[in-house]
Amino acid sequence: MGKITQLIQLKIAHTAKLSLPPVEPIQYMQRCLELAQLGQGNVAPNPMVGCVIVHDGIIIGEGYHEHYGQAHAEVNAIRSVKNQALLSQSTLYVSLEPCAHHGKTPPCVDLILEHRIPEVYIACQDSFEHVAGKSIEKLRKAGVKVNVGLLENEALQLNRRFFTFHAKQRPYIILKWAESHDGFVDASRISPTTPPQSITCASANVLSHHWRSQEAAIMVGSTTATLDNPSLTTRLAAGRNPTRIVIDRYARLPSTLKLFNGEADTIIINQSKDAEEGRNRWVRVASVDDLHSVLHALWQANIQSILVEGGPTLHASFIRQVLWDEVRKYVSPTLLHSGISSAHLHANPIEIQSIGTDSLYIYTQHRA
Repeated sequence: MGKITQLIQLKIAHTAKLSLPPVEPIQYMQRCLELAQLGQGNVAPNPMVGCVIVHDGIIIGEGYHEHYGQAHAEVNAIRSVKNQALLSQSTLYVSLEPCAHHGKTPPCVDLILEHRIPEVYIACQDSFEHVAGKSIEKLRKAGVKVNVGLLENEALQLNRRFFTFHAKQRPYIILKWAESHDGFVDASRISPTTPPQSITCASANVLSHHWRSQEAAIMVGSTTATLDNPSLTTRLAAGRNPTRIVIDRYARLPSTLKLFNGEADTIIINQSKDAEEGRNRWVRVASVDDLHSVLHALWQANIQSILVEGGPTLHASFIRQVLWDEVRKYVSPTLLHSGISSAHLHANPIEIQSIGTDSLYIYTQHRA
């Protein structure tokens, strides 16, 4: 049974004075968060936002931000209401403060005021400098009853990439690797003609490709690019390909690598040149060893989040410079006995999942 159907039936039952509880505002906001999630992978660098409109206890409209540059959640929700006259008697729920500025679309706060919606619930305030409480203030000055903070923590977690991007002026960083039961990520290899050691099961591989579709970009170091010659695409799962990023100190990687095949946008971070050729773009930084400057350059390129897939030397650099937000580590029952060791992370997992025959350990960076 769908969420909307459940809410409608609850309302009907309540009207009939049966012994069922009325639908609470928290349930409507939960629906907003569910809708917002549908935009993942398609709206960055914008946030994921969901919106529902309620009249007399029944959802009469809903929408979410579907694609970057297109209509926002509030616009889609208002458009979906068949009887627009009901808007002036309705309550609007939205998972993030409505925009107050002209970007690729007009301000959503003006549309709310235009339709004289009398009450608005907002899960959390938008930290983006062009919004940052301005819409809340504008609504209240116009006489709209504004409630802020319903499911705030859940809303902040949903858009953690967006908030990190603006607060820290760098992309949100997820380190991902797979290691054997005895702590190796691969056998020792010196030639690209030797294939990489297979560690994870098929289910874990598909999930990893799904993760790629959720992030703005995927990153590897030059050794991984040379030895593995990866495509870094989402060929095992549905979804768009992320921007590919490779660290190549002297911009010497051969053009025959799959990274440069034009299948997806590729950024080459290097110390030699700024250039652009087809879908490949070289971005020069003072030092590729200073990940702060690397990430700032990628922030300037509007890259909101990065899945860092390898190798262990690059992972270790992110850990050492404390520039990570999440770690997703697969541990396989496979034993390699020798080879290339994984990066060391001194932290406790917040969650452990079973993915096929593998275990997935999830870590998050503490932020004060």
